[in-house]
Amino acid sequence: MQQAITLDALVVLDAIDRRGSFAAAAESLHRVPSAITYTVQKLEQDLGIVLFVREGRRSVMTPAGRLLMEQGRELLEAAERLAESARVVDSGWESSLDIVVDAALGVDHLYPLLAAFYTIKPDIEINLYEEVLGGGWEALRDRRADLAVGLPDLPARDNAIRAEQYTSLAWVFAVPGDHPLARKGRLQPGDISHYRGVVARDSARHTPAAGSRLFSKQPLLRVPSVRDKVLAQKAGLGVGFLPVHLIQHELAEGELVALDVEGVENNTPLYVAWRRGRHGKALSWFIEQLKTAV
Repeated sequence: MQQAITLDALVVLDAIDRRGSFAAAAESLHRVPSAITYTVQKLEQDLGIVLFVREGRRSVMTPAGRLLMEQGRELLEAAERLAESARVVDSGWESSLDIVVDAALGVDHLYPLLAAFYTIKPDIEINLYEEVLGGGWEALRDRRADLAVGLPDLPARDNAIRAEQYTSLAWVFAVPGDHPLARKGRLQPGDISHYRGVVARDSARHTPAAGSRLFSKQPLLRVPSVRDKVLAQKAGLGVGFLPVHLIQHELAEGELVALDVEGVENNTPLYVAWRRGRHGKALSWFIEQLKTAV
């Protein structure tokens, strides 16, 4: 039995939703508007449902149409994964690679490695993403990333993911030079809890947000990234621990002062992780290079 739902029809629905109109979808797909209209009308006729209704001069997707479009995107992603798997089997090399880096380390940490890789395979598309705290682990589990670098807090054992310690990250508790805490010597946690803490927001989408190096009852300012956290602390909006490699200039110029905190470990292990199973030559190359860099 021939299926009424085709991948091409799903591509059309996806384009209409993303672009906002039939005309814009036609332009993005390099088709004439009548071809878009015909695809939608044929799908409605074959399925016996209404996908769009007119509201004034606009066509609005019905609940049935939205359900078809949203679940259809999962089919489109699955089809792309299938095509990618076939390409890898054929050549051994992926056409693209998605790499997530924890924000505390920064994507620029991988630039020397990328430069070396491009001398071997300059035609492979590399997509770099930055995540905070649990966001990197989630991106790997959700298949939004092929490789994750610099992830903190090794989670509970997951048989689908392999993780190895990659490096360690040095942190310091830092405040502006004119902050009251800057006049103290070695700090106790109680000295800090009265001041607002600045926290880079956990970028995980589906798991509870995690906090790193927080003290109980401490008021918080949450910012989008680790670099925003540096700027907020320089502006005197709060206090907190910062990666040493990101604030070398500020420490040298006295814009920030590093203070010792009693009972706090100043180094965090960071991990490199990937999903188990067959993978292509590009992923294997990055894994080997990162493992030898330990």
